[in-house]
Amino acid sequence: MDLEFTTDELKFRDEVRAWIAENYTDDLKKRMSLTKSGSLDETHQKAWQKKLAQKGWLVPNWPVEHGGPGWNQTQKYIFEMEMSLAGCPRNSSMGVRMCAPVIMKFGTDEQKKKFLPPIRNSDVWWCQGYSEPGSGSDLASLSMSGRREGDHYILNGSKTWTTYAQWAQWIFCLVRTSKEDKKQNGISFILVDMNTPGITITPINTLDDTPVGDQEINSVFFDNVKVPVENLVGKEGEGWTCAKYLLTFERGSAYAPSNRNALNKARQLAKIETAAGRPLIEDPDFARKIAELEIQVEALDATERRIFDKLSSGQSVGAMSSLMKTRGSEIGQKVTEIVLEAAGIYAEPFVQDTYAHLEGRSNEPLPAPEHLITSAGAYGIYCKTSIHAVSNEIQRNIMAQMILAG
Repeated sequence: MDLEFTTDELKFRDEVRAWIAENYTDDLKKRMSLTKSGSLDETHQKAWQKKLAQKGWLVPNWPVEHGGPGWNQTQKYIFEMEMSLAGCPRNSSMGVRMCAPVIMKFGTDEQKKKFLPPIRNSDVWWCQGYSEPGSGSDLASLSMSGRREGDHYILNGSKTWTTYAQWAQWIFCLVRTSKEDKKQNGISFILVDMNTPGITITPINTLDDTPVGDQEINSVFFDNVKVPVENLVGKEGEGWTCAKYLLTFERGSAYAPSNRNALNKARQLAKIETAAGRPLIEDPDFARKIAELEIQVEALDATERRIFDKLSSGQSVGAMSSLMKTRGSEIGQKVTEIVLEAAGIYAEPFVQDTYAHLEGRSNEPLPAPEHLITSAGAYGIYCKTSIHAVSNEIQRNIMAQMILAG
C-alpha cells in the first residue's frame, strides 16, 4: 500500500482547494470562528450545503448511478481532508451519509426515485430517530411502537437526542412493529414526514446551546402518527439489519483531518497566549502535550488511510469503523481540553450567543477575547462525542468481539 498521493491525486487536491478558496467566503470563515459546534446557523448551513450540491460534491460517497461524482476512495479522503483543513462547515450526515445508503441498499425503486434526488440536491433535511429515553447504546430495547392498520402504520412513542430535528422535514426511525423472543427481530425502519399530525418537537437545552445557531438536540414525540406502509424500508421486522448497516456509515468517517485542523488552531493559540511572561507554546509541559497529540493524529491518519485503501479494493470497513470513531472522538476531546488550558482564565466565562456581536444584536462587551469565546462551549459539545453513535465503551466491545477475538 502506497500512502503517498499520485500526480493526478495532487491535481484533484488543487481543484478542491481552488473551489474552497472561491466559495468559503470571509463571512463564512468569520461565522465558523464563532461556532462551538462545527456547524453554522440554519440559514448559512443550508446555503453552504446547497453550494456543494450545485457543484455535485455534497454526496462524495454515492455511486455514479445515484448521482455521485464517481470518485475513488483516495479522492474522497482528499476531499474530506481539504474541507477539514480549511475549517469548512461540517455537513449534516443524516441524509447524505446515513439514510441514503440504507435506501440505496434496502429501498424499493420508488423510494429511491422519491427520496434520493432531494437528498443529493440538499432540498430536504433529515434527522435520525434511533435513541429513546430508555434505549441508548442498548438500542435493541427500544419501545416506540408501529401498529399496522391497513395501508398505514400508527406510531406512538418518542425519540431523544435528535440532532437538528427542528430543521428537518423528514426523520428515519427505528420502530417496534412486533414483539419477538429476540427483540432485534421486531424492529422496522420507517421514513416519516415531520409535518405529519401528531409529531411534537421539544428542544433539549444544554449548557453549550446558542439561541441562534448551536442548539442541536431535541426530543421528538409521536402521538398516533399515521405513516403510509410504502415508507417502510426493507421488510417489516428487518430494521435491525438496516440499523447496523447505517451505523457503519455513521462511524466510518475520517477523523484525522478535522483533528489536525483543530490541533493546528490550538498550536497557533498557544503562540498568542502567554504564561509566566512568555508564549505558552514555549512551556515544555504544554509543548509536550501538543507533540503527543500530534503523534496520535498522525497515527490515526495512517490508520484511516489503510482502512480507506481496503475500501478501494472492495473490502468492508466493518468493525474498523468503531476504531476510527473511538480514537477520533477521544483525540478531539483532548484537543478541546488543551484549548481550554491555553485560554486560561478566559475559559471561565461562557458566552452563550457567540453570533450576537457579529449580527449587531448586542452592544455588551465580550468577557473574553473573540478568538477565545468559543473555547468553553466547544469543550462542552465535544464531551458528548464519545457517547454519540453508540458509546465508546460499546465500540470497544465490538472491536474485542469482531477483531481481537476474530
